[in-house]
Amino acid sequence: FEEPEAPGSRSFFTEIIASISDIKFAKDGRYMLSRDYMTLKLWDINMDSGPVSTFQVHEYLRPKLCDLYENDSIFDKFECCLSGDGLRVATGSYSNLFRVFGCVPGSTEATTLEASKNPVRRQVQTPSRPSRSLSSITRVVRRGAETSGVDANGNSFDFTTKLLHLAWHPTENSIACAAANS
Repeated sequence: FEEPEAPGSRSFFTEIIASISDIKFAKDGRYMLSRDYMTLKLWDINMDSGPVSTFQVHEYLRPKLCDLYENDSIFDKFECCLSGDGLRVATGSYSNLFRVFGCVPGSTEATTLEASKNPVRRQVQTPSRPSRSLSSITRVVRRGAETSGVDANGNSFDFTTKLLHLAWHPTENSIACAAANS
């Protein structure tokens, strides 16, 4: 499986940012998710002409590739994961942020969330069994296209704090994240 390279788009960084850092099969075995530095790609194993969906994760970093190369951040290996129901995909980013995308055909869902030791949780009626939904994770108010190096709070991205490891629970709507030693 490979996506054809656009003519005239080759640069010094092309191979580095196109290197696959992680790949996972969906629970049903029909789809696989790959992560390179800039994107997440969802592939149908019955269709090798190209990915069925491409999710832009770090497109806003394209103008900063020289700086990222100099500080070795361009070599960071971010993992990816799929929800147990196959409706969403997720991957990590910088500043302890991670992105969740809807992968149902036609979905425009794209949410950026923050992994934090002290999340600000919305106060909800406590059910008999604690709920573990995406809404209980600290939400960063940002959807769709990203801005250049500034998060939703107006802070610069911190390339030293990165969320490299993610795993989605196979039956619950819970994501385990690892940032540094947390």
